[in-house]
Amino acid sequence: MSTLSPKAKRNIFRIIPFSIMWLVFSLVYTLLEKGLLGSLNYYPSTGNPYFFTRNIVTMPLVALVTGTLIGVLEIFYFSKWFIKKSFSKKILYKSFIYLIIILFFLIITFIGTADGMAAAVSRTETWDYARAFFTNYSLISVCIYITPIILISQFYTEVSDSIGHAALRNFFLGKYHRPVQEERIFMFLDMRSSTTIAEKLGHVRYFEMLKEYFADLSAPVIDHSGEIYQYAGDEMIVSWKLTNGAANSNCIRCFFAMKESIARRAMKYEEQFGLLPGFKAGFHCGMVTTGEIGVLKKEIIFTGDVLNTAARIQGLCNQFNVDILISGDLVKKVHLDPIFQIKPLGEHILKGRGEKMELFTVM
Repeated sequence: MSTLSPKAKRNIFRIIPFSIMWLVFSLVYTLLEKGLLGSLNYYPSTGNPYFFTRNIVTMPLVALVTGTLIGVLEIFYFSKWFIKKSFSKKILYKSFIYLIIILFFLIITFIGTADGMAAAVSRTETWDYARAFFTNYSLISVCIYITPIILISQFYTEVSDSIGHAALRNFFLGKYHRPVQEERIFMFLDMRSSTTIAEKLGHVRYFEMLKEYFADLSAPVIDHSGEIYQYAGDEMIVSWKLTNGAANSNCIRCFFAMKESIARRAMKYEEQFGLLPGFKAGFHCGMVTTGEIGVLKKEIIFTGDVLNTAARIQGLCNQFNVDILISGDLVKKVHLDPIFQIKPLGEHILKGRGEKMELFTVM
């Protein structure tokens, strides 16, 4: 998996939970079914033959494929198709699609668990069994069992999108249940002239523009192994573990990829909002304490001087008339690609810090 891009790795890790959820639920169902039927070799409600040894293999396999397919649909398609729909409408539309998929896989399961799978399709007996199942209460009971799995899958998607896949994974794994110290890179990215833009567009139109703006900035973060830590008004805070951000100049490449992403969509912004948003960013690295915090609402947060310093550095971009400022500490950690030209701006005292810090810009 080391040869995969950060985006591909992220997508795979987002799909895997769906596969696992469906696999686990199918195993539970198969074992419950065996417990209820005991030594019977047929289903009492339909008379269809029952083979536990075959079901314990076939049903989880079909569920694994189904879960993986649902994960692919959620990550690659539904997240785009229904992005502007309310949660209730998403549930309704996606549940209808899932119903069709489930019915299809139930038919496949019937064939897969039939006696003599290879010839099952051509036998009238197989389809008689299928008709008995699909017109019996058994179908309702299976649908009742599958419905919570579908809802849990969709709920997982929404929670993952809301708090971030990495944060959700860390919550499940309990990685930051106890505070840990780690070295990280932070980018504080702020929109230029945001107050003027908000006054020009009005609050509602400005908010609509922010949604487009943040969406267009997100892909470069994924492509360069970053994590979106917070949105604060028109500001985005992106974080990297030091090794991820320093590798291949990922943190710096991310900034310029963001510039390209917005530039490619210049026509969209001009047509919809009559302007093209710009931004500036400050970078710094250092030790932070990371951990879960909160009672009524839990979050994984970072604490440390590095965040305040990165924010102060970003605030000096206007003073130097540049779009990007990075600290000397980060320059020492990141081996910049030769395609970047680094320019020293001297040492400066940042607000709230007693010692001078060397600053650089990158072109």
